[in-house]
Amino acid sequence: MTIQTVTHVNLRGTAREALEHYRSVFGGELSAFTFRDAGSVTDEAEADQVVWGQVVSEAGFHVMAHDVPAARAWEPGVAPYFVSVRGTDADELTGYWERLCADDAGATVVVPLGPAGWAALYGMVTDRFGVTWVLDVLAPYQG
Repeated sequence: MTIQTVTHVNLRGTAREALEHYRSVFGGELSAFTFRDAGSVTDEAEADQVVWGQVVSEAGFHVMAHDVPAARAWEPGVAPYFVSVRGTDADELTGYWERLCADDAGATVVVPLGPAGWAALYGMVTDRFGVTWVLDVLAPYQG
């Protein structure tokens, strides 16, 4: 299996706009999955905001973006990014998750590892250094 790390920026209501801007700068393909697409709408006003999006170019540029829902605290410049670890092997990714979340690691699970609307396996954990890691085995984009 191979993995890659990707910068994952957190915004409020501007993720699609940011991704469109980055695509205009770096080129590439934009994919965006909304809260409605994921079946995880908690506020109808945010249903069409981006729960997961990315721009990937042939030149190697890759950035992901997310609209933080109003129900969660968000302050520009505070936790502005995640480190995303994507893989193709659920067992290997689960091993990384278990080591990040080990009892002696001092981590806080934000979203338990499990299936999600946009990923075969997805989880989010903040380590004792304050870095939030997103691990996932991505399902093929059905956009």
